Amino acid sequence: QVQLVESGGGLVQPGGSLRLSCAVSGSPDDIFAMAWYRQAPGKERELVARITIGDKTKYADSMEGRVIISRNSAKNISYLDISNLSPEDTAVYYCHVDRIPSGPPPYDYWGSGMQVTVST
Repeated sequence: QVQLVESGGGLVQPGGSLRLSCAVSGSPDDIFAMAWYRQAPGKERELVARITIGDKTKYADSMEGRVIISRNSAKNISYLDISNLSPEDTAVYYCHVDRIPSGPPPYDYWGSGMQVTVST
């Protein structure tokens, strides 16, 4: 079974930095992208960052260069580095994996979510 487990969240002061990690177990060989999403209270879930197996990255315009997504060589761990945090970054952050849509579904997997709170 494929499992995605997020870690590294918690309470952070404004202006601080945070590294979130996503460990993928039971990883298939046909993963083509890993991503991070977030959902603030009462708001729609949004894409924060995505990285492909070719290491092409995409970031949410709203993050304004404050985030970096990366992965390890085995492609089973993704990292999201966030800097200059503000209270507006408070949300539940979700790890996500896309796989090539061949064979039986599912073609994507979600972590259970992890709270990040930016406050004094």
